Amino acid sequence: MNCMKPFNVVINLKSGELSPGKRVIRRVSDVKALFVDKEAAEKLIRSGDPLVYEVIYADVPEEEGHLGNCTTIIYPGKVGEEFFLTKGHRHEKLGTAEIYFCLQGKGKLLMESVDGDWEALDMFPGSASYIPPYWSHRTVNVGTEPLVFYCIFPADAGHDYATIEREGFPKIVVERNGEAVLIDNPNRKGC
Repeated sequence: MNCMKPFNVVINLKSGELSPGKRVIRRVSDVKALFVDKEAAEKLIRSGDPLVYEVIYADVPEEEGHLGNCTTIIYPGKVGEEFFLTKGHRHEKLGTAEIYFCLQGKGKLLMESVDGDWEALDMFPGSASYIPPYWSHRTVNVGTEPLVFYCIFPADAGHDYATIEREGFPKIVVERNGEAVLIDNPNRKGC
């Protein structure tokens, strides 16, 4: 029998603050390996190691039957010509899906299936992106304000960051002539 009681969290729709919640922060030094321009990453680290993104998790057991939920806030910025992004992950339970509901900002949701197909969805306030089972996913802030979104996923899905860090995604998002552009990842591994 489950003795957990129903509860509320409060989400600030502008800032992405979720309360109560457990915060995880990632600075450039935490994600430097994801970027093509390692020299630009090291320069940013030496000049203050800016905050790239935060995830604020609601306190939900990571057990079957529960729904994990969190907010993610990706700050505006670039490493070289690449926009700030999340580490990206696939679920340890590959057969689980996720939903991202964009609250603020402008972004790209990069995805790749275990079969090698890839997709990129635009994220904007009010967009709800469905990430099917068997798809890895990474989010990129392509705007000038924080990208804020709310995530819902099976609490026991687990997060496999190592595969993505090792293999990379097929595409990266760079700024060219003032626009966010998808290009082939020159460091793509595992193909």
